[in-house]
Amino acid sequence: MSASAPNAAISDLRNRIARLEGGNSREKAVLPFGISSIDDHLPSGGVALGALHEIAGGGNGAIDGAAASLFAAGIAARTQGKVLWCVTRQDLFAPAIAQVGLHPDRVIYVEAGDDKSLLACFEEGLRHVGLGAVVAEVARLSMTASRRLQLASEGSGAMGIAIRRWRRQTETADFGQPTASVTRWRVSVLPSRPLPVPGVGRARWQLELIRSRGGETLDIEVEACDAQGRLALPSKLVDRPAQKEIGRRLAVAG
Repeated sequence: MSASAPNAAISDLRNRIARLEGGNSREKAVLPFGISSIDDHLPSGGVALGALHEIAGGGNGAIDGAAASLFAAGIAARTQGKVLWCVTRQDLFAPAIAQVGLHPDRVIYVEAGDDKSLLACFEEGLRHVGLGAVVAEVARLSMTASRRLQLASEGSGAMGIAIRRWRRQTETADFGQPTASVTRWRVSVLPSRPLPVPGVGRARWQLELIRSRGGETLDIEVEACDAQGRLALPSKLVDRPAQKEIGRRLAVAG
């Protein structure tokens, strides 16, 4: 046996271990948020494509999953290709995710009978080349299952988004268990910013990046995704005297 043979075997073994751990020696494409205070905390400056990510709601949002779903939809809306969305409950409000840029003609919905079937659909979708993202509402996510999802995502290049959603508040402790996901987010609803005129302002979230492999954690207040799926930092324009005066005049005129 030549001297290079053992080296090749060791290199192959290292690559296999890296894949099992969710690593990948190749440079991954990323999807930036376009907000430096968020992108700077993520490896390569954005959310990795071809990788698994977890999103959960904070507080009561862990049960209803509304903010987490909208955040996931905003990310998926900025990928290329169709989006497969897997659910076990018939309460996903399609017009809401359309308002954050994910239009119905891009979404393929799959309803699974139970969590086991949902995970199977999730993995099979991630193995399909050509999808931009696969989103699934998952209650429990073991390390073994998450590794399979991560490997499937790496193989196809599709982004995997697991929306962690539970039926009881006591079950949310499962979110603290380790998984192979590249990032883990929590989205909590905040009061909308007051407007200088009657009406409802843009929704706001407390966005927490709890885990970022190769990056840093983050806790930041943002304005919710717009019609292009993009976040924004809270605007200070309404605090300026000129804007307040304009708002006062409009209110008087009305």
